[in-house]
Amino acid sequence: MPAGSAVLQPGVRNDVVVIGAGQAGLSAAYALARAGADFLLLDADAGSGGAWQHRWPSLRLDRAHRIASLPGMDLPAADPATPASEVVAGYFAAYERRFDLPVRRPVAVSAVHRTDDGFRLTTSAGEWSARGLVNATGTWTRPFWPAYPGRELFGGRQLHAADYRGAAEFADQHVVVVGGGTSAVQQLIEISEVATTTWVTRREPVWRTGGFDEDAGRAAVALVDQRVRAGLAPGSVVSVTGLVETEAVLAARARGVLDRLPVFDRLTPDGVAWDATADHPARSLRADVVVWATGFRPALDHLAPLHLRAPGGGIVMDGTRVVAEPRLHLVGYGPSASTIGANRAGPRAVRELLRTLAEDAAA
Repeated sequence: MPAGSAVLQPGVRNDVVVIGAGQAGLSAAYALARAGADFLLLDADAGSGGAWQHRWPSLRLDRAHRIASLPGMDLPAADPATPASEVVAGYFAAYERRFDLPVRRPVAVSAVHRTDDGFRLTTSAGEWSARGLVNATGTWTRPFWPAYPGRELFGGRQLHAADYRGAAEFADQHVVVVGGGTSAVQQLIEISEVATTTWVTRREPVWRTGGFDEDAGRAAVALVDQRVRAGLAPGSVVSVTGLVETEAVLAARARGVLDRLPVFDRLTPDGVAWDATADHPARSLRADVVVWATGFRPALDHLAPLHLRAPGGGIVMDGTRVVAEPRLHLVGYGPSASTIGANRAGPRAVRELLRTLAEDAAA
C-alpha cells in the first residue's frame, strides 16, 4: 500500500508499530523495511515532515540548525533562502514514497496498554496491536510553559516559541524573549530586526566557538545517556552542547542584541520585574510581548498506562531500550534526541527489537 495512504485498517496486528514519522520514526521504518519486517507507521500529523513542518516560515534553510539526511537518501539540494519547513516536509514525503513506507495518517495514539503477547494501541482511528513498539514521538507537541508569578496579570501577549510564525507581527513593540536555547537565539535575532528586544535566561549562555565535532558530540551524548540510564529526565540538548556562534550570532552580538539579563522574578500588568538582590536594586521593564522559548518535554503521555516513570522523573533506558519493557524502544529520546542521533539509533533499535521478538517467539 502506498505511503501515506488514507485507507486505515484498525484492528490489524503487526509485529512492530512505529509511533511518529519524524526523523527518528522514518529512520526506524527504513531499517524495518530493509529487514523485511511486518510493521506499520502511525503519524498524528496530516502531512509529512515531522516537527519540521511546523517550524516558523521565516526560518530559512541556510539558517536552520541540525538538518541531517535520512538513511539511504540524501537531503536534496535546495535554494538556501527556501523555508526549512518546506524543504524538509517535501524531503520526508519523497522518502516515504521512495521506500514505500506504510504510513497511516493522521492517526494520534492516545494510550498504549500491555497485552499477554505485546501491546494494544488506542488511537484516533481505532485500535491496533503489535508485538513490539518503536516510539518516536519527539517533543514538539509538548511545549513547556514555566510557572512564574504574575503570568495571569500580564496585559500583553504571551506565546511559546512553538507558536512563533515570524517577526513582522512584533514591529515597533518591545519583546522579551525567555530561554537560552537555539530557537530562542534564532527568534530573538529575527525579532530584533523589527522591534526592541530583551533577552533573559536562567543561566549564563555557554557559546561554542569551535564548531561541534565528533568528539564533542560523543561527550554530549554520553552525558545524556548517563541521565537516562539513571532514570532521570534527559535535560535540554543545549545544556550539554552549548550554543553555536554563527555569523548571524556574531552580527547580533555586535548590535547588542545578545546582552543577556538574568530571568525576571515575576510578570506585572505592563511588563516584567526583578526583585532586589545584594547586587542589584529592584527594577522593572515594560514589555508588549513575552516569547517563552523555554523548550519542550518528551511527548510520552500515551505511554502512561505502562507505568514506566522512575522516581527520578525519567524512564530507565539501556540505549534505546526501555529496561522495564524490552519490547519497547524510544528513539529520539535522551541520547538519540537529535537528527543525527536518531539516524543512528533507529536502525540499532530495530535490530535489537527484532532480535528480542525472535527470541520471545522461540521461547
